[in-house]
Amino acid sequence: MKRVLFVCLGNSCRSQMAEALARHYAGDVIEATSAGTNPLGCVAELTREVLRERGVASKGQYSKGLEEAGIDEAELVVNMSGRALEWAGCEVVAWAVEDPYGDNVETYRRICDDVEARVKKLGAELRGEAKKGQ
Repeated sequence: MKRVLFVCLGNSCRSQMAEALARHYAGDVIEATSAGTNPLGCVAELTREVLRERGVASKGQYSKGLEEAGIDEAELVVNMSGRALEWAGCEVVAWAVEDPYGDNVETYRRICDDVEARVKKLGAELRGEAKKGQ
């Protein structure tokens, strides 16, 4: 299992989607959490709605900052904030994902499609690494 921290600005949309999707599709290889560089303190209702539409649970997820999310324990940080983010001791990769905050449900669905595809790809890559390491 790889400890992956998904980061965006408010930890209300993109990173919350990624956390829930990673648990759903790649829980065998990803120990997922999420955070915001400037957490809003709430998860956008449309985030929860588009996840529910897909049958993906987000119960227990809440908006939090980097330290509370355990950035020091992360082995991989997936940065969707659009800002430079470096953290000593772990790999940081950037995903250019549009922020849907404040937009309509169709935008949230489109962004969730994007995040879902990226999470599935990451899960497949990590499964491949795990097989090579056996």
